[in-house]
Amino acid sequence: MKPWHISRRKFIQFNTLASTGTGLGIPYISAKSATPRINVLETRTISQQPEYYCGWPTLTRRSNGELIVVWSGGREAHVCPFGRVDMMRSMDNGKTWSWPRTLLDGPIDDRDAGIVETAKGSLLVTTFTSLAYEAHGLNQALSAKQDEPGAWSKEKLNRWLSVHNRISPEERKAELGQWMIRSTDGGITWSARYSSIVNSPHGPIQLSDGRLLYAGKVLWTGDGEVGVCESKDDGLSWQWLSSIPTRPGDDAKKSYHELHAVEAADGRIIVHIRNHNPINERETLQCESTDGGKSWSTPHSIGVWGLPSFLTKLRDGRLLMSYGYRRPPYGNQARISSDHGETWSEPMILSGDGAGFDLGYPSTIELEDATLLTIWYERLKGSNNAVLRQARWKLME
Repeated sequence: MKPWHISRRKFIQFNTLASTGTGLGIPYISAKSATPRINVLETRTISQQPEYYCGWPTLTRRSNGELIVVWSGGREAHVCPFGRVDMMRSMDNGKTWSWPRTLLDGPIDDRDAGIVETAKGSLLVTTFTSLAYEAHGLNQALSAKQDEPGAWSKEKLNRWLSVHNRISPEERKAELGQWMIRSTDGGITWSARYSSIVNSPHGPIQLSDGRLLYAGKVLWTGDGEVGVCESKDDGLSWQWLSSIPTRPGDDAKKSYHELHAVEAADGRIIVHIRNHNPINERETLQCESTDGGKSWSTPHSIGVWGLPSFLTKLRDGRLLMSYGYRRPPYGNQARISSDHGETWSEPMILSGDGAGFDLGYPSTIELEDATLLTIWYERLKGSNNAVLRQARWKLME
């Protein structure tokens, strides 16, 4: 099996050691909100280095109007040892993008980049490190015979080994972690990386009370806890705040992944969870907090097949969730909630022209003119590499 054909589920299970039924006794929120019509104004590729595989981006809009997108760049495949954290800027609402800049490139694979601007103007970028490429690629290549179908070329094997052997096995294991870097000058200079306790692809959010909240999963320490951390010092340090309950019958450690949060207009905090338990497998689960994240409702299905979810609060107070859709029509979808997450609309298709399942992780922001900009990654037909794609679209009232 080629590395880029590995399912995300198998990859996540390695890191953390299509049903749509709701199951008996499991709360279910129907998607019954009115669904707005949308107009997709433009869709195009924005990544500028076709020799690389680009994965799992996050987009943010700064208070000065600048857009920043970060992603795992420099890659050769979905799972490989070359991942790093790259960044581009746009000062014209995504019409043009700067040449990529590498922010972080450790000795092993740096994956899933998130970004947020804090209320004080600091930028926080998140990532996590992984050795999944050992089991899903390198070890198989080392044990394969040269004349076997799909055997790697000597040049490719030597390339992977040259990266892999930059440090010792003990040092590689010590590199595993969930990380954050911080900038206080608009992204010109960055701190050394430091632990963020939890990880999720799109990183933390800013709360109205000044705190930062990071909903995620403890990947390499503890017992795979799923919950939230908080920072009261502009992201300099993080403290564990609370655990998210496990739905009866679920295995949170193995099957809850890739959380994202939003603070609704009524003050409640909503978290979406990528679910791989047998009940509602590959659906988005939701839980809520009405006390600032100190306690949480039990996760429940919202009837949405697709993952993972990125949550955006629009200026009019409505909530938007955007997510990858990894079955025909392959692409990305979005839904609206007009009641603070109580119900969600039927899907709005942002893109449906994908060549296969290796796509998604859309991140959506609202522009000054009320149009929306969504960026995701996607492996195009006939290519082993993935690109960053962008859609500018509008809700039609």
